[in-house]
Amino acid sequence: MPPLGLALSVLIGVSLGFFGGGGSILTVPLLVYVFGLEPKQAIASSLLIVGIASLTGAFQHWRAGRVDLRAGLFFGSAGMAGAYFGGRAAAFVDGTLLLLLFACMMALTSLAMWRGRRVAPAAAAAPEPAPARLVAQGFAVGLFTGLIGAGGGFLIVPALALWAGLPMLAAVGTSLFVIVLNSAAGFLGTLSHARVDVNLVGAVAAAAVAGSLVGTRLARRVDPASLRRAFALFVLGMAALVLVREARVWLETVRGALPASLPQMVFVLVVLAAGVAAGRVSRGPGGDPLERPFEQGAGI
Repeated sequence: MPPLGLALSVLIGVSLGFFGGGGSILTVPLLVYVFGLEPKQAIASSLLIVGIASLTGAFQHWRAGRVDLRAGLFFGSAGMAGAYFGGRAAAFVDGTLLLLLFACMMALTSLAMWRGRRVAPAAAAAPEPAPARLVAQGFAVGLFTGLIGAGGGFLIVPALALWAGLPMLAAVGTSLFVIVLNSAAGFLGTLSHARVDVNLVGAVAAAAVAGSLVGTRLARRVDPASLRRAFALFVLGMAALVLVREARVWLETVRGALPASLPQMVFVLVVLAAGVAAGRVSRGPGGDPLERPFEQGAGI
């Protein structure tokens, strides 16, 4: 097992512990480019790793009374349906195309981290719960989770804050609970077409959990805004690397089999459109950000 891979796994955990999110977006590239897994195998493994890491954080938030089980189950039930569908659908999408879709998600995550969190005015009234929007948002985020193996915490937290009316800390804790549900459902959806190396997953997950403890301690000593932006630039650089590396390979493949690739292209465009629509939830009335994740933590 490459020592570099385990060291980077610790850094994933450090990110999770420091920001409360963002680390899982690096799991798939780590598994593909360092551990040498095939894209679909890496996505299935990532779902298991993300679920384990999220379960650890969710338990800590639950003990502190910062998990709203009712809102989490409401949001998570729709997310589980989307995650399972995404996990099954991944079997019919080219692995390189999945990596390109993942790179787009990385770029969105880096943007969310760069912008940070702006706290809503104290005088603002708590929003009324919007069940229909929670269900739609939950399904869209779950679809991404199952399809590309990312937790989507940067979408879940603002959705819970805006449409379920949860305070920020409760939204963070509940987000981790939702990610556990989504990751489990997505992993079940991938079992029909992807094999998982249990030993590798266990080692990476253990390193990430250990790193999260270090990140929690660093959060008390390091300026969060500076490190958050530095990490955002790192994630954006990783996204650009994946796009440059994989786009040329995929385009060359498509040229020789355009009719067969067309349904996949349409499917990915639909998924991207759903992600963009889901991302709009992070803006409050008038287009201003309501509450942004990755400052006090935001799920994975």
